[in-house]
This record gives sequence, C-alpha cells and structure tokens, in this order.
Amino acid sequence: MFNFLYFCRSKLEQMITKEIEIEDLIEDYPKSVKYLAEHDIRCIKCGEPIWGTLEEACLEKDFSQEKIALVVKDLNEIGAGFVDNTEIYKQRVEKIKKLELKNKKL
Repeated sequence: MFNFLYFCRSKLEQMITKEIEIEDLIEDYPKSVKYLAEHDIRCIKCGEPIWGTLEEACLEKDFSQEKIALVVKDLNEIGAGFVDNTEIYKQRVEKIKKLELKNKKL
C-alpha cells in the first residue's frame, strides 16, 4: 500500500504545467510527442527538443489560453496513464475546433 501511495503522490507532484520546458516534457513524458504532433506543435527539431516552454510553443500556433489549458489537461491525463493519445484526441478535437471557430468570430 505504501508504494502505491508514494507513486500517486509522486505523480501529482510532477504534474505538467504550461511552464514546463519542452525538453523536460518529452524526456519525462515521451508519449507527449505524438499528442503535440497531432496538434501541430513542434517539439523536436533535427532529433533534439526545441527550446522554450509548452506555453511558448502553443502561442506560436496562436492557441488561446483556454486551448492551452486543454492541452495541459490532456498531457497530464496521458502522462498519468489514464488514457491514451487516440482516446483523448477523439474527445478533444471537437472542443478545440469549436474554440477556434469562437475565436475567429471575435
């Protein structure tokens, strides 16, 4: 039981935030590379991680703060092993499209 509680606490302490460096993100959470690629967020160049934070990479793609929050939430779910990339992608693609349409209308 102790090992399980330690594991859960450890995972919560390592939550992904928008301030995480891309290098740390892909090193600690390799499954994030596929998710970021599906959202056209460049995280690797010439086999090396790009510089900067997750937020900076999202802003380069004109993501709103609301969309960045969804990306962070998704990456945390992937990193914790709750769901796989495909499941999240299917669940979020419609919501993200709606956000993009809403932002274009403004």
